[in-house]
Amino acid sequence: MAPRAFISGCAGTSLSSEEVRFFDNAQPWGFILFKRNCESPEQIVRLTETLRSSVGRHAPILIDQEGGRVQRLAAPHWPVYPAARVFGDIFAYDPEKGRRAAFLGAQLMASDLLTVGIDVDCVPCLDVPIEGAHDVIGRRAYALDPDVVADLGRSAAEGLMAGGVLPVMKHIPGHGRAGVDSHLALPVVDTDAETLQRIDFAPFKALAHLPMAMTAHVVYQALDADRPATLSPTIIRDVIRQTIGFDGCLITDDLSMKALSGTVAEKAMAALAAGADLALHCNGDLDEMRELADVAPELAGLSLDRCNRALTFRRAAAAIDIAGARAEFAALIG
Repeated sequence: MAPRAFISGCAGTSLSSEEVRFFDNAQPWGFILFKRNCESPEQIVRLTETLRSSVGRHAPILIDQEGGRVQRLAAPHWPVYPAARVFGDIFAYDPEKGRRAAFLGAQLMASDLLTVGIDVDCVPCLDVPIEGAHDVIGRRAYALDPDVVADLGRSAAEGLMAGGVLPVMKHIPGHGRAGVDSHLALPVVDTDAETLQRIDFAPFKALAHLPMAMTAHVVYQALDADRPATLSPTIIRDVIRQTIGFDGCLITDDLSMKALSGTVAEKAMAALAAGADLALHCNGDLDEMRELADVAPELAGLSLDRCNRALTFRRAAAAIDIAGARAEFAALIG
């Protein structure tokens, strides 16, 4: 059986027998972990092994490990990493040091992840915030300049891949202008298309070669006044695929966020029909996961090709002196 067109969360630090049976039958393409799933290194190793065993293959396992306030693997078992803006602050006075810090931080993070069986990180955040926007992005963004965002995002993506972990750029085509938190409500942006293309889309266009991207639950009135990007055939086809030029694996942002209305099944069907390759569901609610699995098709055609192509970007982690790299990183960000 081919994998199905969705990525699933799970409820806790281990799988219940009911979850194991569900994943065996439903065959999600991959999984995503959150802080509720992460207790200790030994426990995560057991969980990632069980998740892959439940589907009978080396399924991708994702996490949001950005640093700053978005860090699922946290102290005391893992190092604390800075928010992306720290690299932008360094870049402002020494671009080469900024790039090196972003690369090295991502490579060290990849080492942390790969050690416990996680091989995809939802980084880099390529959103370009504006003054007055909600701080849901805030210091998660590398800078306020789209060229700097692209530059440091590239360094971070390369650092992850050097560490054996695949990057996912987000939130395409840009979440930086959102006036509300899309976890709680639907942002509506009324900026003109030319400005969006010049600023918001620019970092994504510069990194359109990356293997995966995550959509924004944001309405752009100049592009599609009726539907957020995640559910908009117009934005996915005309903006993400054509203007930005991204032809990789397109994942929705979490369908259990409150920005989107309707049932999980309705949201998933709309996103996949709009052109997303994979529907992402994160909250671990088994009833909702069943609802999603009922409507998620087996991967086929272009979506299957894109998902398979994304996995070809996997490579063995480069040899690294972890202690030396951590010392260098501490000096760079100090």
